[in-house]
Amino acid sequence: MLLRDLLTKDNKKIKVYAFVGPSGTGKSYRAQMVASEKNISFIIDDGLLIKENEVIAGESAKKAPTKIETVKHALFYEDDEKKEIVEALKKYKPNSILILGTSDGMVKKIANNLGLPEISETTYISDVATQEEMETARRIRVTEGKHVIPVPTFEIKKDFSGYLLDPLQIFKSKGKGNQPYISEKSIIRPTFSYLGKFTISDTVFRQILEFLADKTEGIYKVQKIRVDSFGEGVKLYMEVTVVYGFNLIEGIKLFKDKSRKEIEKLTAMNIEEFDVVVRNVYVPE
Repeated sequence: MLLRDLLTKDNKKIKVYAFVGPSGTGKSYRAQMVASEKNISFIIDDGLLIKENEVIAGESAKKAPTKIETVKHALFYEDDEKKEIVEALKKYKPNSILILGTSDGMVKKIANNLGLPEISETTYISDVATQEEMETARRIRVTEGKHVIPVPTFEIKKDFSGYLLDPLQIFKSKGKGNQPYISEKSIIRPTFSYLGKFTISDTVFRQILEFLADKTEGIYKVQKIRVDSFGEGVKLYMEVTVVYGFNLIEGIKLFKDKSRKEIEKLTAMNIEEFDVVVRNVYVPE
């Protein structure tokens, strides 16, 4: 199916809002607040389509290797990038959507590239943040290289494996129907940040695996754990002693699945490979 065939009449019915402000002034940080006040469930920010705190399509532009590539990605210049977002819009059929951008021209370009209607209403960062708050956000961006994506850390950990991700929960008194809500953000340092990559100590992985093994009935002892960097994540190797009668195939599979889930959740790191080898069998008296 051609891209133009996906730009259906349904997309033309979407009411498009914009949230505009200079880079680093806190737009992503406040995006969910603005969306909630206008009863908008869908947000487009830096290459991502977000629905109520969940990434449903796209790949973050902040992952791009250079600032130029980041801008091109955020504007959806490539057909394959457009297609994924347009297909998601066709599937979810939102009534309204909020587009974030650094200028009026940028949000208009994004809307046009995705086959969306013209912007019907624009909110500027100065409407929702004080000058002092914007200056503080900008200072953090420049000195610490931190960026905010308006979704929980767990939603983007696969895109940012190997980088520092700090969950940031924010309690807001305004929301739909003026009801309080808790919004979680993720703070990242992108690829092009001059501060570079952050890694997690191998000890962290060992301690998590040892703890989970201790809680797993049938694993008697952990004999060895090895952690290696591997591509965009880590490679784990583990040798264990199991209790006689332990269902090796099913039991080890369940342990690996649980370990993978917990490690990725707690560390935001991808497990590229995970091998568990049974070296000995313990026979209780």
